[in-house]
Amino acid sequence: MENIFDNVPSRSGTGSYKWDSRPGIIPLWVADMDFTTAPCVIEALRRRVDHGIFGYTLVRDEYYEALTGWFAKRHGYTFDRGSVIYTSGVVPAISAIIKALARPGEGVIVQTPVYNCFFSSIRNNGCRIVENPLLRIDTEEGDFTYVMDYDGLESLCADPANRLLLLCNPHNPAGRCWKEEELRKVAETASRHGVTVVSDEIHCELTMPGYSYTPYATIDNGAITCLSPSKAFNTAGLQIANIVTPSDEIRARIDRAINDNEVCDVNPFGVEALIASYSPDGLKWLEALRAYLHSNWLFTRRRLAEELPQCPAARLEATYLPWIDISSLGIGADTLEQRLLEEGGVWVNPGTMYGSDGYIRLNIACPRALLSEGLDRIFKILKTLS
Repeated sequence: MENIFDNVPSRSGTGSYKWDSRPGIIPLWVADMDFTTAPCVIEALRRRVDHGIFGYTLVRDEYYEALTGWFAKRHGYTFDRGSVIYTSGVVPAISAIIKALARPGEGVIVQTPVYNCFFSSIRNNGCRIVENPLLRIDTEEGDFTYVMDYDGLESLCADPANRLLLLCNPHNPAGRCWKEEELRKVAETASRHGVTVVSDEIHCELTMPGYSYTPYATIDNGAITCLSPSKAFNTAGLQIANIVTPSDEIRARIDRAINDNEVCDVNPFGVEALIASYSPDGLKWLEALRAYLHSNWLFTRRRLAEELPQCPAARLEATYLPWIDISSLGIGADTLEQRLLEEGGVWVNPGTMYGSDGYIRLNIACPRALLSEGLDRIFKILKTLS
């Protein structure tokens, strides 16, 4: 099955945000994959298209059965359909949750570097970004990783002005797949101070071999979880996501905010795609994808070590988004992004987007030949700076 990930259709000229925003470059930036989705998803969408009528969508029983069954069987995370609010994406979900649970001026804690839309969702709701930076740990193997600053988290949670904590589990862009004991410390701290944890788990299926995703809500039953098949099955354009919380009172408040923000309706293709993704055929495809992403990561790590040992990468435990330290090159990440675009014809994300200059983020979810060419272009420019 690996060959399906090496041979993909061109996305240029298809209205692709990733490819057509800057034609003619290799886009190793925004987090969608260049692979066709699972055949079972394509077939489900084809059946829906053949029906020919695309009116307002009633989310039916099969949707909830697929969602709850997948997480119960695959991850030991049990919840019922009554705990679920569907919406058009994880970012709209997070924005609505902040609107529902935090007043303007209150603080929302994030652990930087972190997904850039956390910042905009907080600002757009008139709240304050409260940073608890992750702690970098350099390893004997020449790479690095991050741990949470629990003392800092304790102090920030103790401030009554900070009522929410946005957790990225697994973490983008640090690449961490948080361990159960790490999440338990977060839950204990949040519980002590009455802080509500909102866990973005959109990358939960994309763990590397040897690492296991722990749903945060299996530790903290007061948490709010945001889920979507979009990252794992490359269906972000179909716009479907779910908010899960067992609290009737909190769910009612979030549902009101979802309606206030007018993100309460979903399209029929997103519904069909989720049902097909969370199926035995979807799982078979997903396992092949995970193996291919792991091989791409090993390839990237080896090339970095050979070509630019002075630019270590964070240990990638989950996601397809390596986080690379460029601080030794003496150039800011924003400046480097522009040089790579203009001189190298390759697009990466600067670390400043995520709250940390001195780093870049790559997207390696593409065919190996394209990844190799993109890395060659990056190395050619970076070597002139070292």
